[in-house]
Amino acid sequence: MRTKILVTGASGFIGSFLVEEALRLGMQVWAGVRASSSRKYLQDERICFAELDFTDSDRLGEQLKKHREEHGGWDCIIHCAGVTKCAHKGEFEIGNYWATRHFIETLQSLDMIPRQFVYLSSLSVYGPVHEKDGKPICESDTPVPNTAYGVSKLHAENYIRSLKDFPYVIFRPTGVYGPRERDYFLMAKSISRHLDISAGFTRQVLTFVYVKDLVQAVFLAVEKQVRGRSYFVSDGGIYSSRTFSDLIRRELHVSFLVRFVCPLPVLKIISFICGESAKLFGKTSTLNPDKYKIMKQRNWQCDISPLTGELGYTPKYSLEKGVKETIAWYKKEGWL
Repeated sequence: MRTKILVTGASGFIGSFLVEEALRLGMQVWAGVRASSSRKYLQDERICFAELDFTDSDRLGEQLKKHREEHGGWDCIIHCAGVTKCAHKGEFEIGNYWATRHFIETLQSLDMIPRQFVYLSSLSVYGPVHEKDGKPICESDTPVPNTAYGVSKLHAENYIRSLKDFPYVIFRPTGVYGPRERDYFLMAKSISRHLDISAGFTRQVLTFVYVKDLVQAVFLAVEKQVRGRSYFVSDGGIYSSRTFSDLIRRELHVSFLVRFVCPLPVLKIISFICGESAKLFGKTSTLNPDKYKIMKQRNWQCDISPLTGELGYTPKYSLEKGVKETIAWYKKEGWL
């Protein structure tokens, strides 16, 4: 029988790619979406839809109970739903920790725990643990998240790991880029206008992972039915912000760039103003105090040797190849 898989947050950037790969592998795919979610990247007629409202625990219980009665449960759940931008810090805790906890508790109460529960977390749960020595972040380090987003993701991780015999696998990707992604797109848009902005004067070591490589890692774990493990995910390289911007510049055929390095104290003030201004209008801003702390962090190296050794993960996309494919997609879709 085909594997029945649920991908929550399926309408999002990473979620839509997870759905596509599950379809390619011949699985029976359920896309977990809200009633209001865009289905622009979920057009394949083979996709089944499950409306799940993580903001309302009672409604979520009703939705899951109805699904169980009509379709049964799932063999695997990839929980990709969550929030990355919020006007107020408390919303991260609600959208990432409490929503995940309510989801799992509801699955338990309905006897719908799958054979495998994959949780998409973030490298941000560790925070700036190796700013002075410059070593790669590894699993034995003690997490010290300094963003509301990272704290909420860590709380969700800790809850999942506390459950007895729960079949979890946790992935902590570094910066994920690729087609459909909007934050790195803003950088590409700025470069298309001949402006490259970087944060701080001291050396910053960045890491990236192309979305299709992250998806590859997830499905290696699904294929091998891994349980009780956590993995960092990157493409294995380390880069400067200029490396990334130069690759974008080349793909856009930009003749010259004005490079502006924003001092961190100035960036902190700008981030605060942008964040507070967005709150006044009930919106979220890409630049905010949480984002400032991410841009301030100097060392984003992480140890992916467990991922390569245990799962046989080999990144298929170098940064150059990934940027090339991403920029081509932005052009094709009229974003640039």
